[in-house]
Amino acid sequence: LSVLLLVLHLLQGSRTSLVQLNANGYEGVLIAIDPAVPEDETLITEIKDMVTTASTFLFEATEKRFFFKNVSILIPESWKNTQYKRPKHESYKHADVIVAPPTVPGRDEPYTKQFTACGEKAEYIHFTPDFVLGKKQNEFGPPGRALVHEWAHLRWGVFDEYNDDEPFYMAKSKKIEATRCSIDITGINRVYKCQENNCVTRTCRVDANTKLYEKDCQFFPDKHQTEKTSIMFMQGIDSITRFCNEKNHNREAPSLQNKKCDSRSTWEVISNSEDFKGTVPIAAPPPPPVFSLLKISERIVCLVLDKSESMGNHNRLNRMNQAVKYFLLQTIENGSWVGVVDFDTTAHIKSKLIQIKSNNERRKLLESLPTEASGRISILMPWIMFKEIYPQVDGSEIMLVVAGEDKNIRNCMDRVKQSGAIIHSIALGPNADPAVTEMSAVTGGMHFYTTDQSESRGLTDALWTFGSGNTNSSQHSLQLESKGLMLSSNPWMNGTVTIDSTVGKDTFCLVTWDKQPPGISLWDPSGTPRGNFTVDEDSKMAYLSIPGTAKVGVWTYSLQAKANPETLTITVNSRAANSAVPPITVNAKMNKDTSSFPSPMIVYAEILQGYIPILGASVTAFIESDNGETEVLELLDNGAGADSFKNDGVYSRYFTTYQENGKYSLKVQAAGKAKTVMRSLRHLPNRGTYIPGWAVSGEIEGNPPRPESDEDTQTDLESFTRIASGGAFVISNVSKLPLPDLYPPSQITDLEATSDEDEIRITWTAPGDDFDVGTGKDERSCRTYALQKHGCKVTTCHKMLFSLFHLNIGIYPCFFPEKHIHLCVLFFNCREELVKLLCIALVSDKEGKINVLKTFFPSFRVTA
Repeated sequence: LSVLLLVLHLLQGSRTSLVQLNANGYEGVLIAIDPAVPEDETLITEIKDMVTTASTFLFEATEKRFFFKNVSILIPESWKNTQYKRPKHESYKHADVIVAPPTVPGRDEPYTKQFTACGEKAEYIHFTPDFVLGKKQNEFGPPGRALVHEWAHLRWGVFDEYNDDEPFYMAKSKKIEATRCSIDITGINRVYKCQENNCVTRTCRVDANTKLYEKDCQFFPDKHQTEKTSIMFMQGIDSITRFCNEKNHNREAPSLQNKKCDSRSTWEVISNSEDFKGTVPIAAPPPPPVFSLLKISERIVCLVLDKSESMGNHNRLNRMNQAVKYFLLQTIENGSWVGVVDFDTTAHIKSKLIQIKSNNERRKLLESLPTEASGRISILMPWIMFKEIYPQVDGSEIMLVVAGEDKNIRNCMDRVKQSGAIIHSIALGPNADPAVTEMSAVTGGMHFYTTDQSESRGLTDALWTFGSGNTNSSQHSLQLESKGLMLSSNPWMNGTVTIDSTVGKDTFCLVTWDKQPPGISLWDPSGTPRGNFTVDEDSKMAYLSIPGTAKVGVWTYSLQAKANPETLTITVNSRAANSAVPPITVNAKMNKDTSSFPSPMIVYAEILQGYIPILGASVTAFIESDNGETEVLELLDNGAGADSFKNDGVYSRYFTTYQENGKYSLKVQAAGKAKTVMRSLRHLPNRGTYIPGWAVSGEIEGNPPRPESDEDTQTDLESFTRIASGGAFVISNVSKLPLPDLYPPSQITDLEATSDEDEIRITWTAPGDDFDVGTGKDERSCRTYALQKHGCKVTTCHKMLFSLFHLNIGIYPCFFPEKHIHLCVLFFNCREELVKLLCIALVSDKEGKINVLKTFFPSFRVTA
């Protein structure tokens, strides 16, 4: 287990990035051009210029610590220039920067997909072609500077020092200030409105309710100034070259950096990173970045299948063949080259590379699968055999399914790493060699684990995940249903599958059993029976490919077991109905691949259509342990607990209920109901700073207004279902002894208040008993007498177990005994029109212990 933990540590980080820090220089940086971007050689030139400029800016901004050493640019297969190299381990899934069409047409704002905690790596940076080409420089500043801003999000987990939702705040000086860092950035606050070529500027008015500036007021920085911080506020200001540090950080501002990082400055967070701890400043200027131009080529896949004696246990060989047949019949894309090798003590080429052009090639490959399990295991042998099949290994993929252990595998690890092949692995059962995980880690591949439970769909789900990440999303096979049951007294397994209008092409249904072929019935949304399943009794599976585009709506299935007991499973996949309309997709992951008890983990699931977040879905995570026990978690997009941002399409939850040491696997199911689920057109939480214009000698030099949608959401989505696998992770140091309540409730982060005569109504999302797990996830509210004409009445707070500040404050308890939550609201300066408060939530656990959580608002707006 210790070896596996070390291996999985290599996999931790954002989106399996290949970036390494070597002698102060970032190596392996990958910038990928989306397949939807039209061919434009100028774009490559501008990417190089952007990175070169950014490297120098990054070096100075980090006090001569970091620069970009080598960068690869991944070019779509559809581009015609043939002078580029074939990639090795690089793929679209590894991209640190994506150059892709805007999330919403017309919005070219740069952003970083960031939904993890402060100090943790983010997912990727998104730039649009127009942004990279410099067409948006007036609005967002030079692309090279913007790259450094976004790199700080991506690599070091810092946040913006502005806030589009709270652009102004009341400072301790009782002056309204723009949310910024540092406070020494000068500028003026104005309302700037334009109709065609006629622009009007006026002084901002104070809103009577918020006591802050009106909604249309904007901060226009002085074009000429000397302040050097901060890059995380507005890197487009010429004088800005540094991050805010402990001395000049503006802790009063309601910036995302303050909210997410406990008011620490960005430089404090960066200084605590592993990058920073492992380096010292260098005196000499760094060399310019070295670029590699790589072009996606035809996909080459070799299935490497364990047929040793360990595959004879727990029906593993047959389950593997079922999953591989499913992969060959449905998942692998047309145009791909596929070969098959099986192995025990020796390896055997069962099929040389065949290009899939039709179902004929798929059926031929089905004949190449192993039929008998015997012999010991040598994982090294198929690697040698694959080199015979395809000597030019660069960029090819090996899909390794293995149940046994080979003590000699580590002897060839360096050869594997240098080969240029990407190795994806599936560990089947508890005794699979942990070295295969390392092979995936060092080659940029994916790793999955599946138990020996027959009703588990882990093996099939994992192979489905091995669809190409380098193709347009319209070519991806999407999983709509994955279900398995062990049946005894009740022989029926019934259910429904929803086909929405974004999918329906190449719809494929797979049914498997353990003992006897079941009765299979399938009806389309109009109630018409759909039969003609192909039955493969040797592999104990039946499948149906629906011709054309499957009818939109709810499909119903009914399976009747013919043996008792019996295990039945069903899997349904489909592809995009229209290549011009992105399908709804779900991606699942854990925040890390290894954890030591009692350190919690976080489950994430992101639902998108293209790059647009999907809100209002019901999302459930299934976490299966070594022994087949499954923990079920509802994931939430409410901005509380593990969820960083409300309504960003990322659904999250803490996972703390570890039952045993060992490997776990993750699967997520997402379902949306018509009129409930919707697209989010609202701005992204981490979008780049938009420069509204400049103040020059008291006058405004304005930029065009930022493109915004007239509506925050679109509700024209039908019902849908999706399944996603989230890979494997490992837990260690789980105690077998009874444990106390180890986890406090999550911090309350979304307190809101509205006034009603002499009362304030306070609402918040209550935490769970263990972080966000357990009771208390609902939105809670209370009314408390707070505002009096002549000051605040002082009372006592129930169960307050610590001394309070000696201040003239009002203390008003609000209790929810059934949830074990006690909320005390302390109001400062009640004679003032602006209320200041300290809110302290006390949460009792089962043992009557009190945990104290504090949420401090230097100033608090009360809205009617």
